[in-house]
Amino acid sequence: MTIALSDIRRYPVKGMSGETLDAVDLIAGEALPHDRRFALAHASSGFNRAEPGWMPKNHFLNLSRDEKLAQLAVHFDPETTTLTVERGGRRVATGNAATSIGRMMLDQFFAGFIASGARGNPKIVETPGTPFADCPERFLSIISTSSLAEVERVARQPVDPLRFRANLTVTGAERWEERDWIGCDLAIGEARFRVEEPIERCAATNVDPNTATRDMNIPMVLERGFGHVEFGVYARVTTPGTIRPGDAITLIR
Repeated sequence: MTIALSDIRRYPVKGMSGETLDAVDLIAGEALPHDRRFALAHASSGFNRAEPGWMPKNHFLNLSRDEKLAQLAVHFDPETTTLTVERGGRRVATGNAATSIGRMMLDQFFAGFIASGARGNPKIVETPGTPFADCPERFLSIISTSSLAEVERVARQPVDPLRFRANLTVTGAERWEERDWIGCDLAIGEARFRVEEPIERCAATNVDPNTATRDMNIPMVLERGFGHVEFGVYARVTTPGTIRPGDAITLIR
């Protein structure tokens, strides 16, 4: 069976919903454009907008502890740098995230939506050129639908692939085949990738992306069924180019 790319997604704001892309132009050594470009830093995070930089995920709102974020959908327009937030299909906030006034409008919404507690009110932040991914490397994440079927077998129920917030979803591979890709190169469309390492999964995957309820324990399912908490792999772009859903994937050893 041909291995193919079935889905491309970016997540403009860390911990929030993704956007499906019909095509994307990749740059060598860079992450998916505008993926995790923004994050919601709580007041106690120590994030300095004047001197921004990558920080671990516990400094930001994320689904590991802020599952309410899954109630929201976010859309990003790169041309105008406008973020639009929806809840239940209705727009609830919008603002130009590149301007202080636009960020203030977004901050006001999130301050009312997320209880501040000891962490203080969250604020939209950005680190130009550095995505707020879970690791400082500029990787893309890849999951396989065949391996997902194995997780569903152990869990004995459907598992929405959106729980894993992957950039690229592939079909047609053998179950867990992607684990054998580590250290190898992939050709997808015009681009080339080096598969670097497996992805360890955390409590963020326990949240249903449709209901915002914490209804599963995915790390426990992985540990019980397979002896580890890894699902998917990280890859680095080594050759620039355009990729699209439907592109065949070739393994280059």
